[in-house]
Amino acid sequence: MGAGDPGREHPRRLKACAQRPYHGRFAEGFKHSPMRYQRIDLNLLVALDVLLAEQNVTRASERLHMTQSATSGVLARLREHFGDPLLVAMGRSMRLTPLAESLVQPVRDVILRVDATLSIKPDFEPAEARRHFVIIASDYVDRVLLAEVLRRVSHVAPGLSFDLRPTHAGMLADLDQGRADFLVTPAHLAVDAHPQQVLFEDTYRVIACEQHPDLRGSIDLEQYKELGHVVYQDEQGGNPWFEQWYANEFGRTRRIEVITHGFNLMPRFLVGTRRIATIQTRLAVQVEQSMPIQVLTPPMNTPRLTEVLQWHSLRDSDPGTTWMREQIVEVARRLPELRQ
Repeated sequence: MGAGDPGREHPRRLKACAQRPYHGRFAEGFKHSPMRYQRIDLNLLVALDVLLAEQNVTRASERLHMTQSATSGVLARLREHFGDPLLVAMGRSMRLTPLAESLVQPVRDVILRVDATLSIKPDFEPAEARRHFVIIASDYVDRVLLAEVLRRVSHVAPGLSFDLRPTHAGMLADLDQGRADFLVTPAHLAVDAHPQQVLFEDTYRVIACEQHPDLRGSIDLEQYKELGHVVYQDEQGGNPWFEQWYANEFGRTRRIEVITHGFNLMPRFLVGTRRIATIQTRLAVQVEQSMPIQVLTPPMNTPRLTEVLQWHSLRDSDPGTTWMREQIVEVARRLPELRQ
């Protein structure tokens, strides 16, 4: 077989690809000999999944760590198997055929099920385990919860590694498609398709510079509306729970001076100014201990925030996932009581 023959090149290269979206678990299942079903090498399903997602041979070859010619060869084999072009040129881009569109979710489900099956071990020994976990959470959750989780885990399971990714518009799809092991999200954003567990609740506080000329331990509603605000938005312009609630209750009655994409950055834009911000109470307590900030009770009744942990249903019985979940829940259980 020539150098461009996908039958010669793709098992080794696809293993490298699998290490990114599947943390190497799917690749481990076939690194010695390819598994076949109905005359199709299951390695090709990894390539098919990427091709369907990217809809571009060049980008797919980069993700697969293959040459473009080898990727084109893989696509040719897939076209022959399905009796369909799968990807067709439309102008300067490629589009999925109707059959390819119908394959997107089933192929993803097959890969997830194989991945979940191969990742299940008879037991999980934290001290000896070598495992990588992807966790999606806001920087607020990173600070008040996950920093302590990872500190404790480092002592009992030093072989574990983590990729902490910020929340984003596609985070539920990342969980659903197996690109993330855990998602920590406000309860109203959780999905019913996957298991969830409540971690903790939080309330809200107003924070301002400690030397604010107009505020001395309290704030009224008129001041709250008149002063400049620092608010959080995600990179797609989405607002968190409090911002949505306030808009529904009071409309656009605040003067927003600064928009930032990180909860932890909000207090930094208050020091030395007359601005205020409304943040989670647990975060406000930590900020007060490290910055010249005063914490005030909001001049209106605010909603409670509930953070939940979600994981993929196919990994519900995986001992490693179960152990890691228990560590997160235990640290959450030990969080300080909310101050009144």
